[in-house]
Amino acid sequence: MQSAIVVGMEAAFDARIGAMRDELRGYLSLSRANADVVLSPSGTDSQLQALFLARALLGPAMTTVVVAADQTGSGTVHTARGCHFSASTANGGLVRKGEPIAGLSGCVESIALRLFDETGQGRPHGAIDSLVLGAVERSVASGSNVLLQIMDSSKFGWRAPSETCLEEIAARWPRQVQVVVDACQMRLGRARLRTYLDRGYWVIITGSKFFTGPPFSGALLMPSIFAPDIDQASDIPSGFFEYFCRSDWPQDWSSLRSHFPVRMNLGQWLRWEAALEEIGSYFRVPPKFRLATLSAFREGVERIIGSSPSLFLLPPQHQVEGAGAGDEEMAQRTIFPFMVRRGNRILSLEDCRTLYRRLARDAACDDRETEPKPCLIGQPVVLGRADHHPAAALRISASARLVSEAFSSSEDLAQRNLQRALDDVATVVANIERLLVHMDGLEPAGVCHGA
Repeated sequence: MQSAIVVGMEAAFDARIGAMRDELRGYLSLSRANADVVLSPSGTDSQLQALFLARALLGPAMTTVVVAADQTGSGTVHTARGCHFSASTANGGLVRKGEPIAGLSGCVESIALRLFDETGQGRPHGAIDSLVLGAVERSVASGSNVLLQIMDSSKFGWRAPSETCLEEIAARWPRQVQVVVDACQMRLGRARLRTYLDRGYWVIITGSKFFTGPPFSGALLMPSIFAPDIDQASDIPSGFFEYFCRSDWPQDWSSLRSHFPVRMNLGQWLRWEAALEEIGSYFRVPPKFRLATLSAFREGVERIIGSSPSLFLLPPQHQVEGAGAGDEEMAQRTIFPFMVRRGNRILSLEDCRTLYRRLARDAACDDRETEPKPCLIGQPVVLGRADHHPAAALRISASARLVSEAFSSSEDLAQRNLQRALDDVATVVANIERLLVHMDGLEPAGVCHGA
């Protein structure tokens, strides 16, 4: 507010957004020399920015190849084709979900590649690599450039395709394929993040997910070497003005910024303020403690789920070359997907949705004298095709807040803090077991009565 009095509200807002970019780069061990930061209302909106910028650099004929399409955000099926992914835009404009965004969707195709086959089995690395190479090869042969959206990491903590596959793509189609990394989960080390940028990859991140900031806080990280060419882009999709404003784009991109309206997205700003506080709190914890806490949490969760007669943990992704390199403490497993068995059958997607919402509903609506424990876990993820009652998995995840709230200079206090988090996991598992006994009588997935 003091700045606004001196230079005006709009200039003060833009200056603060610029300072936040520097803060984010600092926490991620990046600099202006190697990374530009494009802010957005969400990771899904960042996908639209990536598509626009890829077309500006490579040409209008574009095919988006989405790796792990079954474990990315639900809006990706639309953004990959340059279409609206919701009934309203970040600016509040009313649109039709799935319809083309004016000026963006022309000459854009998309190919969705799944990590799981139709039977619900995870594809091995070789099979995924073959699918990726085949999709890129066919797209280039048809005269299209490619925006290749790779995964690091998925809703199950998977990474795809392999390093060998990406090296082959770079060698065969050096000026026809732009790689963008879906790192919205932010479950990768800062060294790996820098490696992606050094290779010329773009990286989509969020301040939510692992960092536990508010939802709808996205950013697209881009190597600074692209800035001169990008800043000359002038064919701005007219539909973009309902999504993005001038302050979303780096201040050094003066020409590109001039095409966008001066508009203060106060909600996006405040969400990123909160996210930066969470990110900073996490990285202020000593690295040794971060590693020890995530390792102990992993061991505890695996033990608790393993002791349940009805839950079984899905195995982690098979290790690939370079796995863990540059990931620091994030080489630890931090997402724990599990399937639920009742009798002789695995719960279907619809059953898991009912169980998921009932866990949260019990926490919100329980009127017992003792305060109920919240049971808020990861939403169900379908395995295989989303028809014929497919099986699904629920998820428990470690987060940055787990680490920052556990930290203490007192080893005993830190241990007690971590144990409280593991006790919450045990409560979740116990409540699932309790609900399974009465599964037939549970209401279908819905809202809490009286909420």
